[in-house]
Amino acid sequence: MPAGVCGCCGPLRPRYKRLVDNIFPEDPKDGLSKSDMEKLTFYAVSAPEKLDRIGAYLAERLSRDVVRHRYGYVVIAMEALDQLLMACHSQSIKPFVESFLHMVAKLLESREPDLQVLGTNSFVKFANIEEDTPSYHRRYDFFVSQFSAMCHSTHEDTETRTRIRVAGIKGLQGVVRKTVNDELQAIIWEPQHMDKLIPSMLFNMQDSEDLDRAGHPSTPSVAGQDGEENPAALAESCFRELLGRAAYGNMNNAVRPVLVHLDNHNLWDPNEFAVSCFRIIMYSIQAQHSHHVIQQVLNHLDTHNKNTPRVRAGIVQVLLETVAIAAKGSVGPTVLEVFNTLLKHLRMSVDFELGESSRRNSNISVSSGRGKESEERIVQNAIIQTIGFFGGNLPDYQRAEVMMFIMGKVPVYGTPCHTLDTVKIGHQGTKRIQTMLLSSLIMVTSGFKSKSMAAALPPPFLDPLFSISLMEDSELRQLVLEILHNIIDRHDNRAKLRGIRIIPNVAALKIKREKISKQDVAFMKKHGQQLYRHIYLGSKEEDNVHKNFELLFTTLAILTIELANEEVVIDLIRLAIALQDMALANEENMPMFIRCGIMALVAAYLNFLSQMIANPPFCQHISKVIELRNLDAPYLLPEHIFRDKCPIPESLDKEDRLLYFQTADMTECLAGPGYNAERLSIPYVPQVTDRLTRRKSFVDTISLQVDIMSNSLPDKSQLAEEITFETLKKAIDTTGLEEQEREKRRQVMEKFQKAPFEEIAAHCESKANMLHDRLAQIFELTIRPPPSPSGVVSISAGHTQHQSVPVYEMKFPDLCVY
Repeated sequence: MPAGVCGCCGPLRPRYKRLVDNIFPEDPKDGLSKSDMEKLTFYAVSAPEKLDRIGAYLAERLSRDVVRHRYGYVVIAMEALDQLLMACHSQSIKPFVESFLHMVAKLLESREPDLQVLGTNSFVKFANIEEDTPSYHRRYDFFVSQFSAMCHSTHEDTETRTRIRVAGIKGLQGVVRKTVNDELQAIIWEPQHMDKLIPSMLFNMQDSEDLDRAGHPSTPSVAGQDGEENPAALAESCFRELLGRAAYGNMNNAVRPVLVHLDNHNLWDPNEFAVSCFRIIMYSIQAQHSHHVIQQVLNHLDTHNKNTPRVRAGIVQVLLETVAIAAKGSVGPTVLEVFNTLLKHLRMSVDFELGESSRRNSNISVSSGRGKESEERIVQNAIIQTIGFFGGNLPDYQRAEVMMFIMGKVPVYGTPCHTLDTVKIGHQGTKRIQTMLLSSLIMVTSGFKSKSMAAALPPPFLDPLFSISLMEDSELRQLVLEILHNIIDRHDNRAKLRGIRIIPNVAALKIKREKISKQDVAFMKKHGQQLYRHIYLGSKEEDNVHKNFELLFTTLAILTIELANEEVVIDLIRLAIALQDMALANEENMPMFIRCGIMALVAAYLNFLSQMIANPPFCQHISKVIELRNLDAPYLLPEHIFRDKCPIPESLDKEDRLLYFQTADMTECLAGPGYNAERLSIPYVPQVTDRLTRRKSFVDTISLQVDIMSNSLPDKSQLAEEITFETLKKAIDTTGLEEQEREKRRQVMEKFQKAPFEEIAAHCESKANMLHDRLAQIFELTIRPPPSPSGVVSISAGHTQHQSVPVYEMKFPDLCVY
């Protein structure tokens, strides 16, 4: 029989081919033959070594049918492949899978949407099968690229475009599920694959948000679909699943494409989509990986440090969202790095703002300059909000470190500031940075509760803070007082004390307080004078406004509630009397509003204190003075002087003693057990206890130095004066010495403020020369070569002479003699 006839005989064909052919009906509309499919499945399960040949033959038929556009048979072939995959789980399935993936690739390469969707559905079913052994050679590069391309489909028909995009997202989800749990498929996390996976998901999520923002109604095809068929919802689900499976070493590769996508599509301004993306990221990843995301955003902010203000503000706001979520979990070692980077960009923003301001003053149009300046303010406010929010969510021990860190960045006059070069940014830039950093400190210290004031206000924090409180700027002083309120007020009593006023019934406020601890008593003994001094000096500043006096009153009240024992109460009363005396004496020519404001501050505080200590005679005295002021001098009370258009007197009547609080009367009221009232007769004098306290005026500093030098170098006639009975009598009698000292200081200050610069320079030079001469004399007397037995060298009339010194006449130290 000829060979050709033998090849055409059906019974002589291999059995697996006959079984495969039998599943295809003559009319593809009839669908897959179930009985024949069961025979093929039974044969494949019974003879698994034939699976690779079955797969190859099915792939051959499918390729032929795709080319001939016989799509009915293509559907039947894919259905048969799916059933074989589900039924067979033996070792021999590996070669069959290769044929299956080859057929899926053929369908995805076609231009027919129906075939692409069909191939994707088959791949998704395959992805859900758990294989017994890992695959060493299988790669999914083609499928990642093809599914990503389908996610970006731009088909003309809306319904078809949606179907293709949904299929692409499902395909990517299948790739993720198939590979992320397989250690041998870690290649999926490489940048070349993540750069396709992540943008494809974000594109569909973004496309849905764009439609919502534009107000377009959903298309009928999408509106009738459930959540799984919605591209945006499906893409978000896949995005969350991918991030949830990301390991420690893969976080950077997963987050970087997100940042690149937001850059490429200009999604930082507005940044609603960027914020929503990073919320998804932070809630999807494992908590211990949060600092990776924060670090990536910080690095991205550094990359865009010269971009437009709105872009930088958008990145900072995204950072705020990530930090807000991560602050309650594990942030890791990036706590101070976050603040360091933010403070660096805060400084850069100030530089940009000042640069724009200077250029605007020169030749640039006003409108564009103002717009740029206001945009920089948006960046600065976003940074401050981020700093405050992050710090406010940290535990107390970390918050204390952050407070110290931020305070170390605040430029303070009189201290070396290594972090911020105040010379370059000038006075305006320095003030701007001080204001913003103190504002962030207010947010960080909000809600801060420390058991010990010494731990909350250590000297490295307290000294620079009080130095700023003496700046000649009312806004900075207000910020310092608010920071103190946040730290000292541990029982949240500030809201009850808001507003400076004469409180008729303090008990009705229901103020919360506890007995002062030994640690706080020690703190007040060490730093109490420092607190009193800065309240005293801050009260007499000429630029004080209503808010300054309100905050000063709140400070005194909180000190009384939180830190006042019997000794501190006496000190606070002395401070109040000193403030009253300062306003009456007016040695510094203060404006009348400031003098009346100080009087009102003293009245409001003593009224509060008298009711807090519950001493009836003391309360009666304070109330009597306040009633008389209501009748005769209402401008000395807070309800009147801080009211708009309040009539201000030309002078204060010192003779009318009934209008003022008298030390003798208060001493008499507090006499008895509990209070050492005798100390009230000792006038309060501010004491310099902190090393960083300096005023901004350079002239004041020079005058203080010269005053000290003049006192430390007495004349020879004074040294040689005899000590007689009259001398001792004058030394004991100290009346008038304080007035003389004040007058002397006033003359020195007036001289250095009004004298010509040449005269001041000559005076300082003469004092310096005098000091150098004295030092030279001391060195000449003390620094001499030791005597030598061989003699000493002396020069006389130009000739060198040696004078011998006997050994027995030399004087040796005691340690050298034995």
